[in-house]
Parts: sequence; C-alpha cells; structure tokens
Amino acid sequence: MREAYRNEPFTNFTEDGSRAAFAKALQQVKSELGREYGPVIGGERIATELRQPSLNPSDTQSVIGIVCQADRALAERAVQTAAAAFGIWRRVPPSARARCLYKAAAILRRRKHEFSAWMVMEAGKSWTEADVDTAEAIDFLEFYGREMERLGDKQPLTSVPGEDNELTYIPLGVGVIIPPWNFPLAIMAGMTASAIVAGNTVVLKPASPTQVIAARFAALLEEAGVPEGVVNFLPGPGSEIGDYLVDHPLTRFISFTGSKEVGLRINERAARTQPGQKWIKRVIAEMGGKDTIVVDDDADLELAAEAITLSAFGFSGQKCSACSRVVALGKVYDELLGRVAERASRLTVGSPEDPATYMGPVIDQKAHAKIMEYIGIGAAEGRLVCGGKAGDPRGYFIEPTIIADVRPDTRIAQEEIFGPVVAFLKASSFDEALATANDTEFGLTGAVISRSRARLEQAREQFHVGNLYFNRKCTGALVGAHPFGGFNMSGTDSKAGGRDYLLLFTQAKVVSERL
Repeated sequence: MREAYRNEPFTNFTEDGSRAAFAKALQQVKSELGREYGPVIGGERIATELRQPSLNPSDTQSVIGIVCQADRALAERAVQTAAAAFGIWRRVPPSARARCLYKAAAILRRRKHEFSAWMVMEAGKSWTEADVDTAEAIDFLEFYGREMERLGDKQPLTSVPGEDNELTYIPLGVGVIIPPWNFPLAIMAGMTASAIVAGNTVVLKPASPTQVIAARFAALLEEAGVPEGVVNFLPGPGSEIGDYLVDHPLTRFISFTGSKEVGLRINERAARTQPGQKWIKRVIAEMGGKDTIVVDDDADLELAAEAITLSAFGFSGQKCSACSRVVALGKVYDELLGRVAERASRLTVGSPEDPATYMGPVIDQKAHAKIMEYIGIGAAEGRLVCGGKAGDPRGYFIEPTIIADVRPDTRIAQEEIFGPVVAFLKASSFDEALATANDTEFGLTGAVISRSRARLEQAREQFHVGNLYFNRKCTGALVGAHPFGGFNMSGTDSKAGGRDYLLLFTQAKVVSERL
C-alpha cells in the first residue's frame, strides 16, 4: 500500500554536501548548453526550419538551447495524434495511470538538482527558488496520482432498494496545456500531469522563455512510461499555433496559466462553437494578481517586514502571488516602511549561479522594459524610497524597488507589474485597509498581519481572495495544504494542488441498473 502523501522536503543549502551537489549539477547543465530540441508528436522527434534560441536571462550571450518551432501543420498533427491516443489511454485503469506519475516523481527526485540547475540557467531562479520549484513539481506528481486513485475508487451514493447505482469519473478528451514561464517546471508539470492522470491526452505548448525545461520534462514523462501520443510536445509561437489549438474542434479543454489578457482571449475563443465540435469546451485558467498584505496597527512589525520582503522580492517579484501592495495603518506606516526598505537594501542582486544571490534577473527584455516603465510611473505617482535602477547590463537585472505614499486609484496600485516593485499605501482604519485591498479587479492572494483575533476574523470573511494568509507571507502555497487559485480576473479559481482539481479534467457518469 502506498504511503500517505507528504510534501517533498526542500534542500538545506547551508550543508556543505548539498551545496557541492548543486554546484556539480550546475556544471553538468553547463556542459549540455546549446543543444537542439523540438516538437515530439506521437513519440517522433521533429526538426523544423524555424528555430528559436533560448537565452540565459542573466547573460544574454549564453544560449541555453536551440528549439525548433512548430507551425499549424504540426499543430494539426499533434491534435490528431492526441485524439487517436485518447482512445487507448482513456481505457487504462486509473491506478496504472497514477503509477506513471509516481515513476516520474521518483526519476525527478533522483535528478532534482539537475532540473533545478536548468531553471537557474534558463529562468534565472536562485538556488533556493529553483529547488522549491522542483520540489513542487514532485508534489504535484505524487498528489495527483493519489487523487486519481481516490476518484477511481467506488464513489458513495445514496442506496435505493432494487437498484445498483454507480458513479464514475471519465476523462474529457484532448486538452491543450499552456503553462507559464515563472514556474517552468512545477506549474507546467502539474498542469500536464493532472490532465493525463485523469485519462486525457494533451498537446503541451510550453512558454517561449523556458522551452528547454519543458522539453526535458516531456522526455522524463516518456522515460516514466507515459505512452507515445499521450503528451505531445509542441513548442512554437503563440501567434502561429496558439489560436489554432484553442479553436480546434477536437480540443475538449484548455488549461492555461498566464496573463489576464491572454486568459480572457482564450476564454472568449473557446466559447465559440466550431464546425464539427460536439461539446462545450472547458477552460481552466489561472491568471494574474495584484496581491496585498494588510498590516494592522498592533502587528509584529518585524514579522510584517519579513513577510513583505519575501513576498515582494522572491524570484524578483515574478509570481502571480507576489506582494505588489502593502496597506498599512497610519500608526505603523512609517516604521514598517523603514524596516522593509532596510531589508530590501540588503538583498543581493546578481547571477543566480552564485549561491549568495537572492534576486536574479527578470525573464527577458520585454519584461525588463515593462517593469522599468512602471517604476517611472510609480515614481511620479508616489515617492521612490529605494531601488528603481537597472543592474548589470549583461542580463535583465532590476533592483528591488519600493514606492511609498501611493493612492489606491493610481496605476502603480491597480495594474499587475510582475517584477520587484511594491507600493505602500496608508489606511486610517482597518475597514479602510480591507476596502483598499479589495479595490482591484484581481483576487488571487493576500495576507493580514495582526494580533487581533477580531480583525483576523473580519478579514477571513471580507478579504475577497482565493488564498488568504494570516501572519505569514502571501507566497509559497504548498500542494495539498494550500489549494491554489483566485477570484475575479485572477482566473477560474481552479484550486491547483487540492482535492477538487482533477474534477476539472473529468466528467461524472452515472449508471443505474434495476435489479
């Protein structure tokens, strides 16, 4: 009998052995840079004329890999291949599908530092951030395997004399998986694994900045015994194949994580019925956030400063759950601002290959330009307290930035930045603080730092986000412990890593027989 699920432990990099093992993995990855990757459809590796280099965001002269790009003809082939494979994979028992995930988790656990090192190089993650990403990928594989076994068991129904009633969860069909670049292993692995363990087949279109990591995970699934055609790896420009995959009449569902704008576009296109389409397409979307930490006037300010710094600047703020706004009561506002600014000024920014680095680069030139533009906007709308400058020009570095005295209706307080920028807003009362926290089109994560039980309970009811944390940071959701997904324009509240998630990739069928 398989042991109960538990989260994968994080690596302790204060230990010499762990540091040496990770450094060795980095050297191994460096020896493999520049290799060619490409589409894999039905187990066949395909070379195309259009190739895209994947660059190291810390050193743009370093090429991580060359990735062959798919066109619409290959997109059509991938969907048709997935549809053919679905006829076989759907009949594989849930327990057997789950065993593929357990095998993949075991392989990934053995190669943990290797995959983390790829994220240091291709995504610009620090050692710690990469390690957490890989651990979460293992968690998703282990958790969803157990969840599918649970859903595959006999489901409880009300007994009716003279009848034999049965409810089973059956797969949907062909899905399109469109993961983000910011958790290039964990979220991509979770989105893919959840769909296939439920009996579906998929076309995996990786995020452009992190296609090499996705390619290597697809190869790991093949090694774990996932049959050919169940996962079809299809790198390519969204402008060329994205709409085509979403619109295809054989596409049954789209699982997407990314920006609000792209998510809404996918939802709109998926709602249109195509010729030959036999179903209403399902969209599972996790989109953006404008996440707030509220600090009460009785709060432990050292705890608050730590929570804000970790939430705002971990992985350079490139998390949909990152703290982008702090709303503090006037009594503690100035002292809290000073404490956070002091902590931010001590953060190390540089190459994530160095274990001493806390913040690496942002992902690419487009992101760098956007964030720097927002810093300029914020400096005009508020008061620039610290940071605000670009770093080493060899990569896409930006200093941790704090903008104070911001009004709730400003752009810096309302628009998602996705970078190491946090805005400070002052509130005259706790009611006003909650109102300001809710004054956004998003509703993903939030946190409240307070010693008052009454105010925490008030926030429990009134703070409208999918993941709300008390007296801790607003990032770092753990699979199984913190099912993750948001309200409003933050998505469909999918609750990834929770007991409801696999239901999104299945449909319930009831069979009743009169005895």
